[in-house]
Parts: sequence; structure tokens; C-alpha cells
Amino acid sequence: MMQNHLRTLFAALSVLILSACAGTQPPATTIAAEARAPVTILISIDGLRPDYLDRGVSPNINALAASGVKALMRPSFPSLTFPNHHSVVTGLRPDRHGIVDNTMVDPRRPEVRFTLGDARQSLDPFWWDEAEPIWVTAEKAGVRTGTMFWPGSEVAIHGTRPQDWLRYDKAVSGTQRINTVLDWMRRPPAIRPRFVTLYFDTVDTVGHELGPDAPETTTALAEVDRLIGDLVAGLNAIGQPANVVLVSDHGMGATADDRVIRIDRMIAPDVGTVVTEGPLSGVNALPGKDSDVAAALLAPHDHMQCWRKGAFPARFAYGKNPRVPEFLCLAARGWAIQARDRESILKGMHGYDPAEPDMAAVFIAAGPDIASGAALPVFDNVDVYPLLTRLVGIAPVPAIDGRAETLAPVLRPAN
Repeated sequence: MMQNHLRTLFAALSVLILSACAGTQPPATTIAAEARAPVTILISIDGLRPDYLDRGVSPNINALAASGVKALMRPSFPSLTFPNHHSVVTGLRPDRHGIVDNTMVDPRRPEVRFTLGDARQSLDPFWWDEAEPIWVTAEKAGVRTGTMFWPGSEVAIHGTRPQDWLRYDKAVSGTQRINTVLDWMRRPPAIRPRFVTLYFDTVDTVGHELGPDAPETTTALAEVDRLIGDLVAGLNAIGQPANVVLVSDHGMGATADDRVIRIDRMIAPDVGTVVTEGPLSGVNALPGKDSDVAAALLAPHDHMQCWRKGAFPARFAYGKNPRVPEFLCLAARGWAIQARDRESILKGMHGYDPAEPDMAAVFIAAGPDIASGAALPVFDNVDVYPLLTRLVGIAPVPAIDGRAETLAPVLRPAN
């Protein structure tokens, strides 16, 4: 009893002391808020198609857009997850940064294949070292970074990782992801990241499984929107100003079991190897079989067009990297190229021509350094990188594909 009484008395005295101090200086929370410089938080909602935000379930994301800037963004080709996430953080198109597909073969390592499910390959710097993402540039410049998931952020690219990073795990809940970022923001300034990434996968996952128009896809967006609201509220509670840049990597198109092209029935195993399948399929000819693959693929096809990589349409800026397969086939909207038997195909896919409306991506920016209401035309996602470097306060790497002038109107004029 005596110990409890003493603890109670000590607590009461502490409150009295803090109250007395409050009469002569601002509360600690006010001091922290005034002393905190803005952080930059890059958020990706995988597979978020722009028109999803018109479904009436995203008030928090729409509030960010209303307070800052919103625009349509064109993904790089191919409109797939890993290539486009890497384009956003490098300012380079996939043909230049080297992550040319979610599945790849490199002529220097013909015996192995890069796939998302093979950690031994997907975490090997060999695949990633053709470009330098923004967190590597920032760390080299002395700016602390943290990545709450982002493709490539687990890899020691050019020997450097973010000082705070986590191994991707789909089972980590959205709330855990938000709380991790907020915990980083509660740190003392010396160990608080100034650039952070945050990634959500559920909208894409459900869109694939059930289709972009499924009510479950809308429900997934509503949940992510709630999490964005939690992030904003948490930042406000600790007085942490933030420049939030929210993007998606691509949109999502509806597919169906009766819209399938079987490329394996055109290319026998002793003629060529199908490297990738989906809306985009890549094929490498076996030695001495180039003319056989060409005869099978370059002829006219319903719902699919094929090219040699060197003759791929220039507007895609794709086909020079050695990792791009020798032959490329692109399906028409709503169709899928498959190389094996399946009971059913995914109900939603991406990887189509980035000019297709269903492939469009989202761009939203809001924060103390973001001008409100700037009108922007549709732009390429490589243009996000120079904006991020401006917000973080570092110099971009030279010779990028992104143009700083595209998003210059987004920045609030300096005082």
C-alpha cells in the first residue's frame, strides 16, 4: 500500500511540475510540431485505376487530391508491377533500368529466371544494379530513408539499402504498415527518415482474382482508403508535416476465360522458350530455330500482334535491353496470352498498351510544398522521380528519362 501511495504522490507532483512549466513555455507537442521539417512519403496503391476513385468509397484519398493536385498518369511499358515501380523511383523506363518484366531471363545467366516468387533471384543485386533508385541516391547524400515495402528496396542496390527497410510479406497487415511509418516519424530527428515509401497490394490482388468491376475490389479500395486516413490522422497527431505523393503503378482490365490465346500451341518446346505470358508474351528462339519462331508469330493473328524486339513500335521505348525476349506478342484489350492449361484465368489483368484507358495510373500530391489546384495533362510516370528529388532536396542522377518541367507546377513557390 505504501509503495502504491508513493507512486501516486510522485505522479501527482510530476503533473504539478509540468503544469508550472507550461506557464512559461509552449507544450512539448507544440515545440515538436514547430521544429519538424516536412518528410516526403511516397505511397503506391498497386492496381488502383483512376476511375475507382469515383466509386464513393475513398473520401480520404479524394481529400488529399482536393487539397493538392490530382492527374492521370501513363505507366511505362510494359504496364506491370515491378517495371513501373522501378520507373517511378529511378526516372528511367524499363528498357533502361533493366527490370523489363515481372519475369526475365538475362543472356549472361541463361540458366536462371527472375520471377517474383523466387527470392534467390529477385533479391540478387545482379538484376537491379542497372539503375539507382532514389533511396540509394538519398542515402549517399546523407538523407535517411525508410521503405515500408517497395519492389527492389530489400536489395543492396549498388551496395546500399535504405537504413530502415522490411522484407516484403503479404501477410503484414495494412495497419501494421501504417503504424510502422508512424513509429519512424516519432523518432528523434537524427534517426527519423526524411523519405519514406509505403506500399499496398490488396486492390491489385482482388482486382486480379475477381475483376476490376467486382464489389470486392471496391471494398479493398475502401479499406486502403481507411488506412490512408489513419496515416494522415497519425501524422497530424504528432505534428509531422508531410509531402504525400500517392501513385499507382498501372490500372486493371477485365478478362474472361473465353478470351485466351494459346501461344504454346504455336511454339513447340523444341523451337522456342516462352519467357512470359499474360497480356504481353515474350519468346526466345532456340539455336537455329529463329525462322521457325518468326514464321509462327509474325503472321497475322486474331486479338494479338507480334514483333521482333528490334521492330517493336517506337512509342513503347522498349526492346533494346538484352533482357527483353527476341519476340514480343501483345494481346488486344481484354485478351490474355497463355502458355499452359489452366482451369480459369485471372478476371483482371494489366500489361497491355499503356495508352489503353484501363491501364491509366493515379497521381496525387499534397502537402506543405505542394501547390493546390494545379492542372496537369496526362504525363509519363518517369516524371515523378525528379519531383521526388526536389521534395527530398537531393540532386537527381543524370540522364534520366523523366522531365522535371512536367511536374514543376506542382511545387509551391519558395518564400
